[in-house]
Amino acid sequence: MSFRRRVSTLTHRYLRIPYTLYTHEFQSPKKPRATFVFIHGIGNTLHSWDAVVKLMPKDVRVIGIDLLGFGKSPKPQWAVYDAKTQARSVGVTLLGLRMAHQPILVGHSLGALVAVEVAKRYGLGVRRLVLCSPPFYKPEVVKKGLRSSDDMLRELYRAAKKFPEQLEKLSPMAVKLGLANKSLTINEETIGSYIAALEASIINQTSLEDVRKLKVPIDILYGALDPVVINKHITTLAKEKDNISATRLMAGHEIVGRYVKSLAQYLSTLIN
Repeated sequence: MSFRRRVSTLTHRYLRIPYTLYTHEFQSPKKPRATFVFIHGIGNTLHSWDAVVKLMPKDVRVIGIDLLGFGKSPKPQWAVYDAKTQARSVGVTLLGLRMAHQPILVGHSLGALVAVEVAKRYGLGVRRLVLCSPPFYKPEVVKKGLRSSDDMLRELYRAAKKFPEQLEKLSPMAVKLGLANKSLTINEETIGSYIAALEASIINQTSLEDVRKLKVPIDILYGALDPVVINKHITTLAKEKDNISATRLMAGHEIVGRYVKSLAQYLSTLIN
């Protein structure tokens, strides 16, 4: 192991200092009316938002973040890729960006769960959450009898975890067919963090309970054709919590096609 890697491991693994993540300023006007921070989903990068950013108003600041283990951010093999670890790195990264406004966090899938954790930890630094296709599941309970939708979807994720080589083969095909964002990259370099994030952040999560406790305004957008989102959890949240709204789109899980335009239009309405 090189000296630089040893220092990095000591700093981040043993001293528990969060990583600073790679960011990209899509738009940076001199006097922005608002600041949006985009957090991508599992297996993607900040460029999964390219199509949405093109439709955003030009007088807002737009920042993309590569989560730990993806894109150009660090990919430590020893890391636990749970929402807590990701949120700590996102929080440190945002502090270094010197933003004039509290940002509106826009998270997709895994990024939505990370956004919830960021708001939970650094609530005063967040203006609003926009959660796209959040895979909220109830805590797993071992019991006999009928299995819940939460349990069945967990089994789907666990099946994906067992056959990583198939994920590598199928991801390019999914992109070609328009079923996944063009930035989806599952290869030898990213498969480890992909599987780790799948296990720690999606299969084993507390996000559904955490989001109930937040006070910031929260907008949830989800697709009527999304196979991994449980509609009932989202509609229940919107009924029970005054600060949460839910918008159902004719879309799937990935932000492609009509989802792109609908999301960009929705974000434009949040600018004061």
